Amino acid sequence: MTRPPEPSAESTLAGDAYARRIAARLTEGSTDLPHDITERLRAARIQALARRKRAVALAPAVRHAPQTQIVHLGGGAAALSGMPGGDQSRGGWWRAWASAVPLLALLGGLVFINLSQDDSLASELAEVDAALLADDLPPSAYADPGFVQYLRVTAPAR
Repeated sequence: MTRPPEPSAESTLAGDAYARRIAARLTEGSTDLPHDITERLRAARIQALARRKRAVALAPAVRHAPQTQIVHLGGGAAALSGMPGGDQSRGGWWRAWASAVPLLALLGGLVFINLSQDDSLASELAEVDAALLADDLPPSAYADPGFVQYLRVTAPAR
């Protein structure tokens, strides 16, 4: 992995000069604006300068950070490589099995729920089929559009 190129002193100075020119232009154009807008712009500039100062202060710390750090998850705590608790050689298999048990329990629960839902759906459909077949009316009558209209007309009379 390669590091991004660090900005040179010339490019930093050129960027600062460009920012000063933009700030000067904005200051010239703000003389015609109402007071409330100029106050909001002033507050926004102060916030932007504060963010810039924080970014400049944090930049050296970011440049000297290690390129990669591996995060190990084990025993319920995350640890960076080389830090206490990051050693996976002790009890590695035990931790793997211990973390797999809840997943297997979840999978078993989902399978059980699926099977029980299928059984209950099948029993409900069987009850409906039994009621249709045991009724005095033949099942083909329910598919007849005239019968549906008859039910609509006679239902309010009941």
